[in-house]
Amino acid sequence: MGTCPGITIASTGSYVPDAVVTNDDLASLGCDSDWIIKRTGISERRKAAPGQAASDLAYEAIHKCLNNANVAANEVDLLVCATMTPDFLSPSTACILQRRLNCIAPAFDINAACAGFMYALITAAQYVRSGMARNALVVGTEVMSRTVDRSDIKTYPLFGDGAGVALLQPNHSHDGSGSGILSFTLGSQGDIDALCIPGGGSREPFTPDTLAKGRQYLKMDGRAVFVWAVRVVADSIHDVLAASNKTAADVNLVVLHQANIRIVDAAVSSFGFPKDKVFVNLDKVGNTSAASIPLALDDANRQGLIKRGDLILMCGFGAGLTWGTALIRW
Repeated sequence: MGTCPGITIASTGSYVPDAVVTNDDLASLGCDSDWIIKRTGISERRKAAPGQAASDLAYEAIHKCLNNANVAANEVDLLVCATMTPDFLSPSTACILQRRLNCIAPAFDINAACAGFMYALITAAQYVRSGMARNALVVGTEVMSRTVDRSDIKTYPLFGDGAGVALLQPNHSHDGSGSGILSFTLGSQGDIDALCIPGGGSREPFTPDTLAKGRQYLKMDGRAVFVWAVRVVADSIHDVLAASNKTAADVNLVVLHQANIRIVDAAVSSFGFPKDKVFVNLDKVGNTSAASIPLALDDANRQGLIKRGDLILMCGFGAGLTWGTALIRW
């Protein structure tokens, strides 16, 4: 459990590919539209074009974010990119973005899967808080459509592609507003088998046999992940609120990783959050892993649902198994 005062989210930005894949579009694969909506809440998702990689999606989102803040690309002095679908194994996607922005800044990737943005946010916040960065870009970008097997009709419909970005800056105001991250928690429990891509790493390099067996695709024990996610989200929200000396009634907006509407509903049910305080956009974009929270943040921000001084509760959870939850004053 920790805190990081004196920082602010100065701006947000997001980008999703043009191609929309509806549930009906998946019928030819044996996917049932009614089942998808009932079990997940997802109606459609976006799919990257063949020539688009994670950095391409992120660059578009960054451009919007910087324009919104009136910050030039050469003013960026830190770039932390959360992704599990990097352009290359090496160099990092963050370094590709740094070159395209032509900024002089440390740049590195973080892979905590669907909790990646929260890990990246907390990491970047420490740089800003310590004075080592003044314009820190926190990126979540994914091309998840290339990680899923079309024949896995329970997993394939869940994921979509997109990118979201937040710009962190120092906030030295003395108005008593308590700006910054009031409380946060990060964690992992090391359950590798519940959610993983087994092939392609140094343990199991790609071979013709690996590819023939579909080991390059995401494998998920959906029931186990569901039960774990509901528990860890509820527990971590409770811990963060208690550490901040806040209650659910104090929270202006809840932004959870957009994995599954049943997880979202079950995880927050015990807190009594009004429905209009729990932001949901997974029906339009699906599960975009590390891009999920920043996509939702920017969506809510553009809708005028977030005001300066609001308390925003965010929680990401995913493969590892990893989680990150924070209460931030906007």
